Amino acid sequence: MATTVGVLCAVRGPAEVLVVRALDDDAGLHVTRRCADLAELHAAAEAGLGRVAVVSGDLDLLDLTAVATLRSAGVALVALLDPERSSSADRARLAGADLVLDLPTDGAAARALVERVLALAAEAQTAGPDPWDATPAPAARTERGRVVAVWGPTGAPGRSTVALHTAAEIAAQGVPTLLVDADTYGGCQAQLLGVLDDAPGLAAAARSAGQGVLDLVTLARVAPYVAPDLRLLSGIQRPDRWPELPGPALDAVWVVARSLAAVTVIDCGFSLEQDEVLSYDTRAPRRNAATLGALTVADDVVVVGAADPVGIQRLVRALGELAELGTGARRHVVVNRVRASVAGAQPARAVARALERYAGVHDAVLVPDDQAGLDAAVLEARTLREIAPGSPARRALAELAGRLVAPRTPAQETAPGLAGVARA
Repeated sequence: MATTVGVLCAVRGPAEVLVVRALDDDAGLHVTRRCADLAELHAAAEAGLGRVAVVSGDLDLLDLTAVATLRSAGVALVALLDPERSSSADRARLAGADLVLDLPTDGAAARALVERVLALAAEAQTAGPDPWDATPAPAARTERGRVVAVWGPTGAPGRSTVALHTAAEIAAQGVPTLLVDADTYGGCQAQLLGVLDDAPGLAAAARSAGQGVLDLVTLARVAPYVAPDLRLLSGIQRPDRWPELPGPALDAVWVVARSLAAVTVIDCGFSLEQDEVLSYDTRAPRRNAATLGALTVADDVVVVGAADPVGIQRLVRALGELAELGTGARRHVVVNRVRASVAGAQPARAVARALERYAGVHDAVLVPDDQAGLDAAVLEARTLREIAPGSPARRALAELAGRLVAPRTPAQETAPGLAGVARA
């Protein structure tokens, strides 16, 4: 006879009935206690009344310490966030949760929640003794995850913005996604998402990889959830810390990342230069190793350029430089901040024709300028899909996300990638 998993429920509002009924209707789950507050939830957990806690993300006093208390009692935490009310603060204090999901609003969403809880319980049963340890091992993916490198030339074309919101759109499709800040010149993903600056992030992962101890548990610990199905591996706090990201160690990080997430989106720095003096010293650290390594292992490369005349010129030259690397990755060209003030009365057409003529690019993703929407997202430390779902920029980036998660055709699997890009 199959074992029934006890579930503690502390969900606020009208969704509480929907969640409890969905959990109780499943033969593998049983709601053992409906808790009114955190104190009752902790008491039930310490009494051993449940193995999984499903709670509202805005439950009073629910913070990292409270999450650790639940974990020490052997209870896994599933946090439900209201996408219309949640903030970056909610995400930060739920960094230790096993799952962070959207609050269900209908029966279909509630059934999807039940499936995720069952999967979490199944992982616990196959993990051996003490499955709800402080750092539980996430399930290794049976298929190889894909790596997407977001790169572009100098001049602030919006690499970080494109990387963040594209990763958010991929995660919104229910695809486990890992966003990595590997920019050694000006990483800012932690700030864009309102995550604490002292998060260990990529430097800690690289340090563990260099010591040969990086595994799924370690990588999951330093890459907390910042949204449903979206983890963040934050970058270095200061540019002068770039030696903490050596190339060989990062290569090992990318291997483990493929097992942790279905899609890993890497926000890269702009420079592809290789110091000629250092190139003879294979042990010397290289500042651009993070970017070069990410582009080498990537399955897809998103090349970001600005829509103004200078930005287009830099983009065309950058495509030529990227072609010289010889990567076989599938290429996606993104032109950011397309607007009439710098490209004429028909900016999209003008940009498309320029790329066709000078770079042979026929399928660029053109992102309209939406300064108000992006400013609001930065101010609130949230994504465009949360703060401005109708934004034209968000729609363009959602299209890009669709391209990235679309299955490859046999022709694309054998395509030469960037080899045919014209030089300026």
